[in-house]
Amino acid sequence: MYGAVLGDMIGSRFEFDRGGKTKDFELFTFQNKWTDDSVMTIAVGEALMDAGRNASSEEIEQACIRSMQKWGQRYPYAGYGSMFIHWVNAKDPKPYNSYGNGSAMRVSAAGWLYDSLDRTREAARATAAVSHNHREGIKGAECTAAVIYLARTGSSKEQIEEYVKREFGYDVSLTLDEMRKRHCHVETCQDSLPKALRSFFDGSSFEDTVRNAVSLGGDADTIGAIAGAMAEAYYEIPEDLKRECLKRIRHDMQEVLMRFDRELGRSGSE
Repeated sequence: MYGAVLGDMIGSRFEFDRGGKTKDFELFTFQNKWTDDSVMTIAVGEALMDAGRNASSEEIEQACIRSMQKWGQRYPYAGYGSMFIHWVNAKDPKPYNSYGNGSAMRVSAAGWLYDSLDRTREAARATAAVSHNHREGIKGAECTAAVIYLARTGSSKEQIEEYVKREFGYDVSLTLDEMRKRHCHVETCQDSLPKALRSFFDGSSFEDTVRNAVSLGGDADTIGAIAGAMAEAYYEIPEDLKRECLKRIRHDMQEVLMRFDRELGRSGSE
């Protein structure tokens, strides 16, 4: 989940076209901060671990509701959309047919925890369905988790791109330069997934992928989070970036990331 949190933090100070649409920027300044993308990434990761790897879709959904409401109420000013704020505070939260990119930015843990692509996609659907149950919201989450699974299990970028086109139908034919020229600020899976995918496919490293995503402007933190989550599964994240990530988030968030490392049998970045 480091990739999603780092992408969120790196992109946060450039959201709403504040970065000049360039890859040439200082990676971290005092302005970088975590947002709702990081909070909900942590929440979903915790939910999936709490539910267990053999949990049913219904059990995953219930765990996600509990965890997402807990973390959303703990950090209520992280930058959520108005509909999601209502969902977070509802006594009986119901999905509201959203196709916002929130379903994709929070799903990265699902790409790591399961032993098959089908199971990965099933879990991703469940994490989205609790709020973003529009077919495009579901698709965005499934695609992000599937790319992570394929990347971490040895598929090439060419194989991943072919799978994405065949299974999800996203058009990733535009170049990054063409995307910058046609850019507008849109917070939907339909807009964000092609941008994040192209950033990943054209990236040469984790950092380069995130720079690609952030340079597209608009919803830079979320595009960065999605692309960063994909890139983490394909590249090694430098240890200094992991340490920077841990240094900038709250202690309770650190604990979930460390727990996730242990769940995956990794040593973490103490």
